[in-house]
Amino acid sequence: MGCRDHNSRSESPDVGDKFVAGLGSQTPPSDKMNIAVANRQRTRKINLRLLKKIANALLTELEIEKAEIGICLVAVPEMTRLNETFLKHKGSTDVITFDYGLGVPPSGGSKRGVVPAQNNRLKPGHQTLHGEIFVCVDEAVLQARKFGTSWQSEVIRYLVHGVLHLLAFDDSSAGARRKMKREENRRLREITRRFPLSKL
Repeated sequence: MGCRDHNSRSESPDVGDKFVAGLGSQTPPSDKMNIAVANRQRTRKINLRLLKKIANALLTELEIEKAEIGICLVAVPEMTRLNETFLKHKGSTDVITFDYGLGVPPSGGSKRGVVPAQNNRLKPGHQTLHGEIFVCVDEAVLQARKFGTSWQSEVIRYLVHGVLHLLAFDDSSAGARRKMKREENRRLREITRRFPLSKL
């Protein structure tokens, strides 16, 4: 299992056991889409039903056949604990992805990128995803101010970034980061056209 920290405005160590939020399980993915969403932050009120609908649409657009994914919205203290415990990085970050699937080699210390895995998970119609994506809403609020976007758009950017990591995208080199960023931006634009992010 791999774990990735992103500075999606991102990376990955090995974690021995399936972590964490009570969202994931230690069983392999089921034969259908299973998306669990948990809100453990109080920074912003979030429409969890809309978030789940967006996640489902993203997976459908990416031609994911099977998925068992936990999405956990957290605040800075919990994200800091995760970042320091599993990635050995000081402080908080915006998104961390735990991959419980076929295994993605750990990467560390970089921003964004894409490295194809040693399996067929990047071929359309053959992906099976199993993992957890932790999104720090506090960081989304800060990044939104910094980049002149909305915090809702940042939350969805982090979700997209995490899903791309589950698809074996990596961000450990400059070229890979650019490819991942292009895909992230493209998917975010599609979602923004389809869903009213201001209602998130």
